[in-house]
Amino acid sequence: MKDVYCVIMAGGIGSRFWPMSRQSSPKQYLDIMGTGSSLIQLTYDRLKAISTPDQFMIVTSDDYVNLTKEHLTELSDAQILSEPSRKNTAPCIAYAAYKLYKKNPDAVMVISPADHIILKEKTFIDTLNVAIDHAYESENLVTIGIKPSRPDSGYGYIQFHRDTDYENDQVKKVKTFTEKPSVELALQFLQSGDFYWNSGMFVWKVSAIVKAFQEMMPGLAELFNEKIDDFNSDAEASAIKSIYGECQNISIDYGIMEKAANVDVVLGDFGWSDLGTWGSLYEQMEKDEKSNVLVNGNIKIYDTNQSIIMLPNEKLAVVQGLSNYIVIDTDDVLLICQKEEEQKIKQFVQDLKESKLNKFI
Repeated sequence: MKDVYCVIMAGGIGSRFWPMSRQSSPKQYLDIMGTGSSLIQLTYDRLKAISTPDQFMIVTSDDYVNLTKEHLTELSDAQILSEPSRKNTAPCIAYAAYKLYKKNPDAVMVISPADHIILKEKTFIDTLNVAIDHAYESENLVTIGIKPSRPDSGYGYIQFHRDTDYENDQVKKVKTFTEKPSVELALQFLQSGDFYWNSGMFVWKVSAIVKAFQEMMPGLAELFNEKIDDFNSDAEASAIKSIYGECQNISIDYGIMEKAANVDVVLGDFGWSDLGTWGSLYEQMEKDEKSNVLVNGNIKIYDTNQSIIMLPNEKLAVVQGLSNYIVIDTDDVLLICQKEEEQKIKQFVQDLKESKLNKFI
């Protein structure tokens, strides 16, 4: 029987989803889809199909431990791993891996961000099970690739070898990773047929990823090895504070995946979005006859198309003459931004910081 642990990464701020996503309550804790559940709750409920509640770990910021407890009431305090600072995905994953390594090095880890949307859940679980079986049998590092639906320059891409000696045709050896190409290059990737989006989801044996850290990120591995006896004890918080004070800020893609030779991808197509931006939410939501997405509130539109408009529940808005706009109204902030300029939202937030308007971010 395979021992499968689910690790949900939930420490990000989600600044591109401002003004809904705030430092005090980032997007993974919001009901952005209007389903009655936050994104982290949706992720947790989805993954319960492959593991039991006692085999979940949530890695999040110190700031969001209490929020996590509120949203995932089935979990114990010991299952919420608290990061003292944001150091990207490599230290985050190492924390969970070394904590598990002490407990069960032969377990399989399934790692998922907390803020993805998946529309075809059964297909997703079937794909995950293929990855779990492969990781268990091969000792390889496995990532989940997503069949691209458009030449999106906001995603990373995985190129795979077309001919792979695996029995399951859904599993391929990885050839290259490319981080956020130009639109022109993304179009070439799409046309070639052997590039999939990098989902940021990973599956591997605990022993396999610990070995990869030791070989490719020895400095990080040494920091964790020195403190491993403190894990799963009262000394853990102090040990993690010490490690995070010294370790570099680096993603698992740069630190491990792009260097390792034993990386495979399981090809998936299950209605996925990483909900990184308002535009990606717009792509996923149901649209009216003028291709508008209207969320909450009372929204009356005239001569308006291809826009996303979101209001507080009790509010009325009358909108005329907009095309390709994002309109997000909260209790204290109104954002009106052209959809194709949404990458500027991060700059808006930075400008607010510099203007000492932190209460709005």
